[in-house]
Amino acid sequence: MSIALTKKDTAITLDRASAALRSLYVGDALSMPAHWFYNPQDILQAFPGGIQKLEDAPSYHPSSIMSLHSTARGGRGTQSGGAGRSVVGEVILKGKTPFWGQANQHYHQGMKAGENTLNAHCARLITRSMIAAGRYDQDQFLDDYIRFMTADVPQHPDTYAESFHRGFFANLESGKPRDRCGAVTHDTPSVGGLVMMAPIAISARLNGIALADVQALCREHLFLTHPDANLVRICDAYIELIDALLFRKDGETPRNQLITAAQNSIGLSLSKLTAQARTDSDVLGGRYSTACYITDSWPGLLYLAYKYVDNLETALLANANLGGDNVHRGAVLGVILGLANSHTVDDFFTGLKDRQAIDMEISALLQ
Repeated sequence: MSIALTKKDTAITLDRASAALRSLYVGDALSMPAHWFYNPQDILQAFPGGIQKLEDAPSYHPSSIMSLHSTARGGRGTQSGGAGRSVVGEVILKGKTPFWGQANQHYHQGMKAGENTLNAHCARLITRSMIAAGRYDQDQFLDDYIRFMTADVPQHPDTYAESFHRGFFANLESGKPRDRCGAVTHDTPSVGGLVMMAPIAISARLNGIALADVQALCREHLFLTHPDANLVRICDAYIELIDALLFRKDGETPRNQLITAAQNSIGLSLSKLTAQARTDSDVLGGRYSTACYITDSWPGLLYLAYKYVDNLETALLANANLGGDNVHRGAVLGVILGLANSHTVDDFFTGLKDRQAIDMEISALLQ
């Protein structure tokens, strides 16, 4: 159904939408230096006192297994030779191949404080794609995505591409139709698949497209890169949560929407989980893994959102210092708590390298 908004409601809703999209990029950049650090003590060693601000990626990564990841396809495997072009270096991430075979190489080597990772850049890409087309258009996105990823001069600062990017371009190189290039690997059902969803969902709902149709649109987009039924189910729940937070009544506590989302999507009681946890590490790193898999990252980020619902900065710092796939958890957590608080963390947002371009893109999308 469409939402009838008063002038006041419209202003509140747009503030929430803008804060959510800004906070996506804050959550990503803040966590980037400790991305895939799996021992929180290693984070404290690299960043005494823990991450408290935007930081450069350190040169040494104690948990890195980048040298085990395939440069020819998604997942793990060989980084040498083979038939055809190497996906990493010759198709995408041109000039980045030498960094992939090194032990303890940071996934985002060379990136500076306030720079965003590849998946956040893809969220920006889909934002620009929708601005150009006036709506979500799959062909427009695929044109833009392939051009962006295969540019001779890299259009982003990252060295690493998640399995889904490599799998997509391996399939494209093999001659598969571009709308059927989504690859299935052990980590297809990962939280990284949700990073591009917020711009689609928020824009479509603000333009009056019914929630069920927006969920279908997001499923269609998700299957381009992440063909996994369980991830699709969580994606539906995420879009429903975005909608509930975006259009909730002024003054209504966002905890209600979080409780409903957790219970309906995975049968989880957030109040009970929070009461039982002595520390955040009891939940993320204890009951649930800090890895990318959606079975763990979805309840983990809902827990952080519920516990720190009124303090976006504390939530994003806690997420960054838990490590694991904190970057993609942080992007989704930023969206949820940006909607809940109607503001981002200004000190962090102004520290983003591309803040002016990001602000212009968000404004254009919401207009």
